[in-house]
Amino acid sequence: MIKVIKPGLQTTVQDEGRIGYYEIGMPPSGAMDKFAFRVANLLVGNNPNAAVLEITYLGPVLEFGRKMKISLTGGEIPPRINGQPVAMWTTLEVQEGDQLSFDFVKSGARVYLAVEGGIDVPLVMGSRSTYTLIGIGGFEGRALKEGDVLHTADMSEKQVPLGTSIDPQLIPVYSKHHEIRVVMGLCSYRLTEESKETFLKTEWTVTPEANRTGYRHKGERLTFVEREQPFGAGSNPSNVTDLGYPIGSIQVPDGVEPIVLMHDAVTGGGYATIATVISADLDKMAQVKTNDKVRFVSVSLQDALAARREVQQKLNQIKESI
Repeated sequence: MIKVIKPGLQTTVQDEGRIGYYEIGMPPSGAMDKFAFRVANLLVGNNPNAAVLEITYLGPVLEFGRKMKISLTGGEIPPRINGQPVAMWTTLEVQEGDQLSFDFVKSGARVYLAVEGGIDVPLVMGSRSTYTLIGIGGFEGRALKEGDVLHTADMSEKQVPLGTSIDPQLIPVYSKHHEIRVVMGLCSYRLTEESKETFLKTEWTVTPEANRTGYRHKGERLTFVEREQPFGAGSNPSNVTDLGYPIGSIQVPDGVEPIVLMHDAVTGGGYATIATVISADLDKMAQVKTNDKVRFVSVSLQDALAARREVQQKLNQIKESI
């Protein structure tokens, strides 16, 4: 049993996500930083898809009702057990009555708390992830509140010794300046050549509108090529006939403030998507916070696939070491 003494800013239950329903308009939700999520479960010996708590910006205060192993990964929001600092990216143990709390965020945006066995909430469409926009999954379809009581599941697969930690070279480094790799398209042809260059040269600033649905960036205005529209001359050139939105796709309504669509975003619509964040860098994007600086870097599909393989190799290396 885990009791929520204070909920933090936004603490939700998440797993790998609600996969296989994109075509009916259901986004996957799930952990935003998949690398940190997976390592957290490895450190407590859980099934890879065991549910964890995703903690954003301001951490909760949680009280544990029994002895159990836990791990904390992701951004640096320094954790404390009974007021004493504890390590991240390490297998820890709490006792009955222990309280976990957090200091103010230092770097990154999200921490993942895995508990031995995982968080026990009902499966909804094959996932325990919370999709707060329509109130399904997780704990009653919402972020945690004061007084909530969570129970642990039985998704342990192995015993991991206390103090097991990750090679520091495999731990991501989070800063306030981020290079995010993208593949240009599907509709980048609608931008002027000058605006394509501007998009990639600009150091964008993340606005306060940055959450699980999307990250909005302010910087330069982008210009779309004027063309005859199917719905009349007054149509905005940043609009298209509806198309699908891959996770990480970037739209620029009216050429102002590019929005990177994340795990809770709608699955399609009528804005031109000018680029898509590669899967390996979605984890980076999840650790960007308000007022951080972002530069988008264009890469090829082959580069994107190589980056994905590199992430998997790191996970395999961690798994073999635990």
